[in-house]
Amino acid sequence: MAKGGLLFLLYSLLLSTLVLNCQCQERKLHIVYMGNKPEGDASVASAHHSMLHKVLGSPSSAKESLVHSYGRSFNGFAAKLTKEEATKISGMQGVVSVIPSRHYKLHTTRSWDFLNLTVNKVGAPQESDVIIGLLDTGIWPEHPSFNDSGYGPPPAKWKGTCNSNITCNNKIIGAQYYNSDGEYYDTDIPSPRDSEGHGTHTSSTAGGNEVSDASYFGLAEGLARGAVPSARIAVYKVCWSFGCGLADILKAFDDAIADGVDIISVSLGGGPEDYFDDPIAIGSFHAMRNGILTSNSAGNSGPFPVTASNVAPWTLTVAASTIDRKFVARLQLGNGIILTGICINNFDLNGTSYPLIWGGSAPNYTIGSSPDISRFCLPDAMNNDIVAGKIVFCELLSDGSGILLANGVGTIMADPFVVDPDFAFNFPLPATLITPEDGHKVLDYIRSTDNPTATIFVSDAWKDAMAPIVVSFSSRGPNPITPDVLKPDITAPGVDILAGWSPIAPPSGYYDDKRSTLFNIISGTSMSCPHASGAAAYVKAVHPNWSPAAIKSALMTTASIMDTRKHPDLEFAYGSGQINPVAARDPGLIFDISEADYINFLCKQGYNTSTLRLVTGDNSTCTSITPGRAWDLNYPSFSLYVLDGQKISATFTREVTNVGAANSTYTASIFMPTAISVTVDPSVLTFSSVGQTLSFSVKVDGPAISQQPIMSGAITWTDGIHAVRTPLAVYNYIPGAPYNLESETSSYTPTKRTAFKSSSIYRKDGIMGHLKTRP
Repeated sequence: MAKGGLLFLLYSLLLSTLVLNCQCQERKLHIVYMGNKPEGDASVASAHHSMLHKVLGSPSSAKESLVHSYGRSFNGFAAKLTKEEATKISGMQGVVSVIPSRHYKLHTTRSWDFLNLTVNKVGAPQESDVIIGLLDTGIWPEHPSFNDSGYGPPPAKWKGTCNSNITCNNKIIGAQYYNSDGEYYDTDIPSPRDSEGHGTHTSSTAGGNEVSDASYFGLAEGLARGAVPSARIAVYKVCWSFGCGLADILKAFDDAIADGVDIISVSLGGGPEDYFDDPIAIGSFHAMRNGILTSNSAGNSGPFPVTASNVAPWTLTVAASTIDRKFVARLQLGNGIILTGICINNFDLNGTSYPLIWGGSAPNYTIGSSPDISRFCLPDAMNNDIVAGKIVFCELLSDGSGILLANGVGTIMADPFVVDPDFAFNFPLPATLITPEDGHKVLDYIRSTDNPTATIFVSDAWKDAMAPIVVSFSSRGPNPITPDVLKPDITAPGVDILAGWSPIAPPSGYYDDKRSTLFNIISGTSMSCPHASGAAAYVKAVHPNWSPAAIKSALMTTASIMDTRKHPDLEFAYGSGQINPVAARDPGLIFDISEADYINFLCKQGYNTSTLRLVTGDNSTCTSITPGRAWDLNYPSFSLYVLDGQKISATFTREVTNVGAANSTYTASIFMPTAISVTVDPSVLTFSSVGQTLSFSVKVDGPAISQQPIMSGAITWTDGIHAVRTPLAVYNYIPGAPYNLESETSSYTPTKRTAFKSSSIYRKDGIMGHLKTRP
């Protein structure tokens, strides 16, 4: 090697070493989770400062490093640490886990009526005592959905506060914001005020007031309201235009629990994580210990299997399904052919036809575009002179800004990867999304006509007789962390939902859409989650002393049965079925789960006594518990995964508590595929008092199976009035797949606790966000 080449190589190696060393020494935000809140009056913040002082070497460094102290509901802190410092702290006494802080992304006029929760079934006085806490993008407090006319003061149990730079009232009784990054983009407001729209939408869906004549620029006009219109709302803004920080999410849980909320609604999430490496699982565990149910979105990564997030058994995991209304935007070609597309289009062209071109015929050669690029109609790829004044056919689903910025009149989109659209987007210009097959018809018409024209009509709301169907984007099971627990738990409306909106947030996926509206129509498991949260609040109002597991059980066992013919992935799509809030108020029987039951479950998952004692702050022990399957967790569903080549064989144990008539007898009925044998013992349960608990076992047997998809049925207990239904799913699966296939397919044992590291992003589970572009 030449001398110059050798020197260059040595210089490169030295530079790389310096860069790596710099990265290792760079302080990044970490969460230090320390379990249960310590007893006594000792200052947790002081203890956290002392720990940092010991590792960082000086009081000033410790003070600069500390970002959050968690001490109102559980113990821990968030601090800026190097990798080496984080490692040192992870070995200190009392530390459960050290988690690098990342960012999650944010994952109804008609919907509540569709669920049979009509206006005449809400409004009981006790409903105003229920407080729904939402971790989201904040709220627009002046929105009519949150007017406090007729409200009395907040419930006496309320201990929260309102941030000084926003005005609360007797409807919005608390509002805080958290930004551990200390960074704000142009559209971000450093207050609980919502500039994204997402938080206002979810808050009004769960507990918004009744608002007459609500619409999205005239579309879907009607009465907008939440499940419990008289409920109180507490807002914890953890999400910004760039995402939702993990350290902030955990701090919001810490505050919400101590403030006294009844239900926590979390429409965001990330990838699969070990339970005590996941801030949402940690926060919701402590919420459960304080009698608070957390409702979570399942995620928007469907229809692919093993994509469900927020799968801890103490949370309610919610999929998204359609309602009996869909938005159709018709287009008419110059030859008279009319095609229908799925779109929320409020722009009225008054039936006027405009010149129609294919995007590939208008490339902007100046910036290096070509027909192969411009056919997708991306921003800057289009020739403004050609596009101006025309409707453009584009071969990609985008936010429409490429045509808008090129002064086009409108756009017709067809995407080869969107074969059968089952939810609608809104756009900043006249638009519709048609099937690829109809896209070929449009392109053939353009190429065979000298002067092709078209027009796009305002959307119509059509009756969707096929509803409810779990939407394609809704994340699916099985549960990658604990496949013995069936996830998602339930499905709720999450498609084309009209609800409140921030007037300063763009109403479409295009960030520079300057239109302003108080209501918007969007889709996502972010929208289904507050439906379930609102349903939980509806049940909580009637049964204020029910545990989180009891409320969850009531929602699951009374859910409306979904059509298996429309869902090849069965319960992995919809869990127990679609929420039925009215039926959930009177479930007959409940499957209750105590904190001790969850500790037993965690022991079987491989957690040790010392870790769990830190988490619980008591004398919990795993000494007499052998790690194994979770068949004895009193869950209101049954999940049996079978390794390839093994026979179907399991015995589940359950107990149910009578919350119906004192003297009642329930008989079990079984529906399962013929190849699978199910025995319930005893098959008749006779109760003599309210609150009485009886046990039963479920024995499942069948032949050896390999690489088989889900097979399912249900066990239903009936007393002539109530039908308490619990699904039972059997399937082949290697726990942790596909996340661990490289390392664990040959070494897996059923008692091994698997841990996964998620992607670096947490998401707002609102589909509209997937189309957003920034300038």
